[in-house]
Order: sequence, then C-alpha cells, then structure tokens
Amino acid sequence: MPTYTGISSEAFRHPLDRQAEQTLRSVPGFDLVARTFVEFLSERPQFVYQMGNSIQVGPRQYSNIYQIFRECIRDLDMHPEPALFISQDPFVNALALGQEFPSMVLNSGLLDLLDEGELRTVIAHELGHIKCGHTTLVRMALWVNQIISGLADRTFGLSNLVTTGLLLAFAEWKRKAELSADRAALLVTDDLNPVLHSMMKIAGGSTKHAHEISLEEFIRQSERYQELDQDGLNQVYKFLLYNNLSTGIFLTHPFTVERVHFLREWSASEDYRQIRQGNYPRAGAEGSVEVPSASTTDTASPSSRAEVDELRREIEALQREIDRVKRSQ
Repeated sequence: MPTYTGISSEAFRHPLDRQAEQTLRSVPGFDLVARTFVEFLSERPQFVYQMGNSIQVGPRQYSNIYQIFRECIRDLDMHPEPALFISQDPFVNALALGQEFPSMVLNSGLLDLLDEGELRTVIAHELGHIKCGHTTLVRMALWVNQIISGLADRTFGLSNLVTTGLLLAFAEWKRKAELSADRAALLVTDDLNPVLHSMMKIAGGSTKHAHEISLEEFIRQSERYQELDQDGLNQVYKFLLYNNLSTGIFLTHPFTVERVHFLREWSASEDYRQIRQGNYPRAGAEGSVEVPSASTTDTASPSSRAEVDELRREIEALQREIDRVKRSQ
C-alpha cells in the first residue's frame, strides 16, 4: 500500500468541505462561540473518559488492530500518534476526538461486522478527520446542538446567540467533512472496493446474511438516488430529511449512497491519479493540526469566494424560510 510522505490534508480535502467551513466561520455568532468553547471546554475530559471506560489499543491489546492502525498512520504521515480505544458498544460506529490530545474510538459492534480490509478503511477515515483538523469543530457542533436543545450544563450566556442558522451551518459543514475523510480512506487502502464494502455494511450489513448483499447493486442504488434530483420536490425532501426543522435534529453524515457517489467520482479523477503518482501538496509531518483561522478565507481564489458566497446565501435563505414557518405556526 502507498505511503504519502509529507502529504498535506489539502491534497485530499473535498472542496465542499472547505467551502462549508468558510461559510460556517462567517455565520454571525461563530467567533464568540468558538472562543468560549476553546477557553472553557477542554478536550482533556474526553481523553480521561476513554482511558477510564474503554480498552486502549497497543502492541499487547488488540495487537492486530494496532498494527493496521500504525500502518494507516504511516501512510498518512501523521505525528504524533493518536490514542486508539475500543469501546463496548453494539452500535456500529467510530469517531475521532481531540486536537491537543488526539484519539480515536472504535465501537465493538464495528469490529464484529467488518473484515480487516474494511476496518482499515474506517480507521483511515477517522485519521483523515484528525489530519484535516476536523475534531475541534465537530465537538463544537455537538456542544452547540446541546445548547439549543437544553442539554448543555454550561452555556456561558450563549443560548440566545446560537441560532438555527448556526446549527444549519455546523450540520452542513459536518456532512461535507465526511467526504474529505472518505478520500483519506481511499488513499490508504488504494482500492475502492473495501471502502465501498464498509459503507454498504454500515448502511445495512449483517454478518449472518453477508453472502446475500451485492456491492454492484448498492452502487446501482446510489446512482438511482442521484437520479431522484431530477424531481425538484425530491430535493426539498432530501433537505428536510437532513435538517428536521420541527425537532431541531440535523444529520451529521451524508446518506451513505451519496458518499458512494462522491467517492467513486473522485476515484476516477485526475486529482486522485496525481496523488497516487506522488504529486500532491506537502506540509511535513502533520497530524492534530490547528483549524485554520477565519482569515484564511481572505486568500481564497475569486471562484472559491463566489462559491462560498453562494453557499452563504443559501443558508441565509433557509434561515428566512425557517423564520417564516415559525411565524405561521
């Protein structure tokens, strides 16, 4: 498998991820929320919790998984090495945490469903989040959602500042960030099939009935899903499914078949071919990186700024529609 020495996350970061983050940072209230989050809510408790309640993976604990983990770290040229934990949870899931103390958690249900090749894609996906510096914004998004739903013990006076528009912007960015992490998984595995197989199994796989599911059919399903956009009403339904405005629940991941579509598209691109040939932006050893500041948008190209402005206008239009619906109730 290839090793991408010195690769920068910008080499594989999806442009929709970059644009959605720029839009998020421009939403009123983001800067104050960000400063408060960083100042008062340390990531250290997350690490302490995992250390106290999960199994930390190492040379003598889940040694085979640790070897896969180490190979993925090598291939993405990441330093320092994040901590890896296995949590006893039947829900098939994994997550990346932390910036100063980066870590990754794999649920036990994931280990029971995926084979080694598929597990490698999930590990590389979560490392992609850390490599791209997604983890701080992800935790901020969770905290902001808890504020709006009344679940956060400490809001630091920000309750009135957290608007539905900010929640929409966070959710939109989080979904686009998954596309970048999927690309990291493809780079590490250098094979599209195990990445797509892992997606299919996470969508609805079964260990007992694994012989009855077909990747080819799942790919056809993703193509049929894209064709639904030919009907404008379906596009409205998709938005409302992602953003349940009545309950304030926003999905954090794109639908799996959409991820299949985006990754297959990138796997056939010239950008992907150039990276595989060793032609990619380099930034030295990079791991738990600082999330770029809002000032980075100032250096964006005119076309990129136009796309960001368009995305911002769409979010503002959605906010106006939300406000209209609220007034009519």
